[in-house]
Amino acid sequence: MKRLYISAVLFTLGLIAQAHAVGRLADVSIIDRDSGRALAAHFYRGEYWVAGSPGARYAIEIRNRLGERVLAVTSVDGVNVVSGVTAGWGQTGYVFAAGEAYQITGWRKSDSDVAVFAFTPSPNSYAERTGRPANVGVIGIALFRERPAAIVPEASLLGEAAPQERSDRAADAAKSAGNIAWATPAPKLGTAHGQRENSFVMHTEFERMQSEPNEIVRIRYDSMENLVALGILPGSGPIREPNPFPGMVSRSYVPDPPG
Repeated sequence: MKRLYISAVLFTLGLIAQAHAVGRLADVSIIDRDSGRALAAHFYRGEYWVAGSPGARYAIEIRNRLGERVLAVTSVDGVNVVSGVTAGWGQTGYVFAAGEAYQITGWRKSDSDVAVFAFTPSPNSYAERTGRPANVGVIGIALFRERPAAIVPEASLLGEAAPQERSDRAADAAKSAGNIAWATPAPKLGTAHGQRENSFVMHTEFERMQSEPNEIVRIRYDSMENLVALGILPGSGPIREPNPFPGMVSRSYVPDPPG
């Protein structure tokens, strides 16, 4: 079985959001696209949280820290951002060259455009509109190192990945504590399927070093009001743990939501 991976049109971003980045193999930050600033990552009970504002556009900024390529299989609200299927770490993702960075700004619709990410009340989120509300409020990046191989010429940018062993144990990566009720004053935030904008990618080959991720970065989000009410800023409160990669493998792009 062959899979396609997407090589982003990468660019150097400079020292943006280093203080709020999460991860070891790559620095992962959530960027407010209107201000250009990284949202502060708050560490609470073993997890990172960011506070979003309803209606604000955001991007997932990934900066490869290694001197080799990495694959970032990325999910929002338990949905693969490239294909739109329920996310699993054996799926398609973005390939980052050594030391390079890219901002993932939306749900991929084709090789040339995306539907932008924007914080929205959960009922309007893409996941909930497509019947998958269980994991709203979590962003996940499964990072894979590349298996050493012969050098591929730079001109060979469009192709198919070598067969890979699929891992179906995504649920084990984020063990759920059960669905505990959230006592929040405002609707929980999710991610909308926003307006279209240009975003260009190419296909490339990538053979994973191993079938399971070398690292999983998990960032949860909600409104500032709700994070305060939940005791995250500051204090303690009941927390449920959505899984960023609950699904299986697919190679298509993200379909439109119903209606």
